[in-house]
Amino acid sequence: MAKLLKLRLGVSDDPTAFQPSLNDCLEAIVGQAELLMTDVIKGLVSAAQPVGPRRVALFQQAATKQAIEALSANIKAVCGTYGAELARIVYEGGGKEQVHTEALRYEDLRLFEDAQLDQSIEVARAQQEVSHAVDEVLPTLDSLMSTLMGWRTCQPGLNPLRPDAFVRALQSCLAVHVPEAQARESLIAPAAGLLGVNLRKLYRELVDWLVSCGVEPAVPLGGRLQQGSGASGAPVVTSMAKTLLTLDRLRKLLAGDFDAQMPRPDFMYTVPASMAMLQDMKQVDVLVQKLEQRAPAPAPTAAPDLLKEPTPAAAEVPRLGLQLGEEVVRLMFDNLTQDKRLLPEFKRQLKAIEPAVLRLAEQDSRFFSERTHPARQFLERITQRSLAFTMESDPGWRRFLLTVEDSVRWLSSKVMDADTFGELLDHLQSQWIDHDQGLVQKREDAAKALLHAEQRNLLAQKLGVEFVEATEGLEVADFVVDFLKGSWTQVVAEAQLSCADGSDDPYGYRALVDDLIWSVQKSTSPRGRARRLVRMIPGLLTKLREGLARIDYPPELTARFFNSLITIHRAAVHEGRDAISKEAADAVEAQVAQFSDSRLEGAGIWLDSKEAQDSGFVEDEGYPTREAAAPEAEVVAAAAAPEEAAVASRPGDWHTGIWVELLVGRDWLRAQLTWASPHATLFMFTSLSGSAHSMSRRTLDRLWSQGQIKVVADRNVVDDALDRVAKAALKNSVDGKSG
Repeated sequence: MAKLLKLRLGVSDDPTAFQPSLNDCLEAIVGQAELLMTDVIKGLVSAAQPVGPRRVALFQQAATKQAIEALSANIKAVCGTYGAELARIVYEGGGKEQVHTEALRYEDLRLFEDAQLDQSIEVARAQQEVSHAVDEVLPTLDSLMSTLMGWRTCQPGLNPLRPDAFVRALQSCLAVHVPEAQARESLIAPAAGLLGVNLRKLYRELVDWLVSCGVEPAVPLGGRLQQGSGASGAPVVTSMAKTLLTLDRLRKLLAGDFDAQMPRPDFMYTVPASMAMLQDMKQVDVLVQKLEQRAPAPAPTAAPDLLKEPTPAAAEVPRLGLQLGEEVVRLMFDNLTQDKRLLPEFKRQLKAIEPAVLRLAEQDSRFFSERTHPARQFLERITQRSLAFTMESDPGWRRFLLTVEDSVRWLSSKVMDADTFGELLDHLQSQWIDHDQGLVQKREDAAKALLHAEQRNLLAQKLGVEFVEATEGLEVADFVVDFLKGSWTQVVAEAQLSCADGSDDPYGYRALVDDLIWSVQKSTSPRGRARRLVRMIPGLLTKLREGLARIDYPPELTARFFNSLITIHRAAVHEGRDAISKEAADAVEAQVAQFSDSRLEGAGIWLDSKEAQDSGFVEDEGYPTREAAAPEAEVVAAAAAPEEAAVASRPGDWHTGIWVELLVGRDWLRAQLTWASPHATLFMFTSLSGSAHSMSRRTLDRLWSQGQIKVVADRNVVDDALDRVAKAALKNSVDGKSG
């Protein structure tokens, strides 16, 4: 295949003199789409020959051979389709668009049609082929592309040239030009293998080019490159990874297809005793004894015919359903116990809970299909709450662990059903609410203050446009314009919001704007201006001080503004006859930057001191930089998100409930996003200890880009574990078809 880029190798040429951009790389690779697809089609044609060293027996089938001939005959159109689709994914999808193998969700699986299942397996097989081919060179390319995108740390999931884009384009291209599903299924894996070989060459040439131009690779998470990490994910778990679990069977389990002939207990005899009898956790033993003494379900009224052979369907379906349900539960718990976000002692308690869930799943398949099932809710609540703790020495850890241990004792009962988990969950919630009640009140007070601040700032933005328009065409000192469009808009907005009768200008702060502008104009003064200024200035200054006090304006900024304003007023009153005052006024007017409202501009949003204190507001300029906090490699290692977390989302995609680690000073704090303002300008994170940390969107974006805030879990831990069960089923489906 032709060289990707012609590197200048002359003695006098300096490759580092040209610094490639991200767009240069995308154009270079997308421009090779026609060559990539041409080589793929040529490889398929060679494999379809009746004789030859590259002959593939599968390609001798009539439908497959006909499909290859059609691709070869329309090679120009096929290459055009592939190039257009690749360009669309690279430029429009980039790091956001995921192939079906990554987007596969356990909860959505029961909604899949047969064609969607087949498509997921097709793409997974193709992804596997390409990943194996490029695995060696991909980590280096990811780190170089991350640098071009402006990241300090390697972000493989955001690389617009990652293998997924090429696989997705290949699948879309074959879907257009090979409409027959069976032929397409036969072609996609071999075509992906051919694509991967050439893609490896492209990647290697691109890496060589970027390195020769002096592009430095981004720092990988953990501080070093991991060879072979490009195609590797979290390994699918262990002893229960059998071929029994496939996508088709898992979908049937979720849809309840195995329920029809499975034995169902009489739930009337398994209603658990009410947990209302519990006055404290010391009485759990009493309840457990009562549950153990509960009468078993009555025997069947008619004895079964032991001489009659069961039909194969009647014997096979219940057995398969029970085995499949057991495998899903075991895989789910295996995934939970391998989750690095959970503390070891909590994982041991989860393993102790597993037998109870297995017993429940044997008789109640709703556990698999209903997210609101009490047992699922119980597991979700305790795992999500456990994310608040990073060490066993954290405050509140022992109290939380005791409630989980008591739950294990509770579930040791021989009778297990949905009501048991439901009442247990109610009891846990009643225990946690004693601790959470004070925290909830704090969060509500902080959220109320932040909501008021957002409303004031949005109104201030509109007022700022109006005040700036009032100064257009007039010679007004820059620091006064900055003051009007910044701090004084906050004063006027606060006055309007706090006025109960809805008055537009209850204290006259808005009307004062015209007087302030008139008092500082640089143009020639009309006759009698000095006398009017003498009468106006005392009341003007008093009103300004009063308004600034309402928003708790910082004293140092107040003093700076008034010193400058008085200097200009003094020169205006003297009407230019005092050379000293005129010189001082000219100097003040020339110092534009000194009088800019740096606090307002730095934070992007204004909060007064009480609002900031109540909500733990993080000032943008007050946060330590990465370099000041710790050496970069150390910070990257500390902030690296767990492998199990889905961390590709950016702050704009975050939702309440997401867990993060936030760098506060030199320490990492685990906190949860508990509130976001309606217009997404303010965010509040809360730790289980009750400390709040709120910030503007600008501050959040900066902390994210500098690695000072990391996502720990943007989804429920149990959902993640079940999604990996679905991916294990996909892997088994791919391996089964490959075999």
